Amino acid sequence: MLALVAIVPSAPLLVPELAGPAATDTEPVRAAVRAVAKRLGSAADRWIALGAADRAGSAGATDYRSCGDFGGYGVPHPVRLGGPPTEGAPLPLSMLIAGWVRGEADGGGERTTVTPWVVDPEWSPDQCAAAGLELARALSDGGDPDSDDPDSGDPDSGDRVGLLVVADGCTALSPGAPGGGERPSAIALQRRIDDALARADTGALAALDADACAAEGVGGRAAWQVLAAACGGAAADVAVSDVAAAEVLYRDAPFGVGYTVAVWSPGAPR
Repeated sequence: MLALVAIVPSAPLLVPELAGPAATDTEPVRAAVRAVAKRLGSAADRWIALGAADRAGSAGATDYRSCGDFGGYGVPHPVRLGGPPTEGAPLPLSMLIAGWVRGEADGGGERTTVTPWVVDPEWSPDQCAAAGLELARALSDGGDPDSDDPDSGDPDSGDRVGLLVVADGCTALSPGAPGGGERPSAIALQRRIDDALARADTGALAALDADACAAEGVGGRAAWQVLAAACGGAAADVAVSDVAAAEVLYRDAPFGVGYTVAVWSPGAPR
């Protein structure tokens, strides 16, 4: 059953080795991410990490490596998803961040394991809704997307799974933003996204316009819409909890990109 949802940005500068000691603007968001990592680690030893592929058309690999590093972002700082080393597709940025969050949750130990759930950043809202239903079934199966055990989703089984959502917002929120400077349209869209995450408003997330999000550089739109479908629009036979409470630990744009850190706490299973 779903134990907790943690939402963090897909930002390499969360990692101190990449940000460097002079990047003091990263400390507040990093502290918030570390806080939710601890909470997710306390809630569940098994996580599903939901995030976008690095480019359209590259999602859906059946197997990803369990290890990776941030060499493509300047420093080869290693991360692991837990379990033994495995071969497979390289980890996209969202899953590298998931590996770093895992390390922050249990001090780099072996307790937590993470299953990647990688989505295409250009999926339509309908495709995201369908993927969200699949994710809901995986959560009800104890985090195993290949489970065919009809009893594995028993909410009384004690198998609690955490969901880590790695996603960024708009990229045009300040004069020096990477998305081409500050745009009022991006600021308004980011406000809607932040408000929806703060209220666990799955309807508002599902209603995000794909074209508008693409125009404002919202890399996390697909992941948030999959989350919305998994927690708000799943079929009645899928034992996923409704969200009982939501808390935002951070919402800002220190580099002109919308970073949101939040926790959704589930209520009683459906």
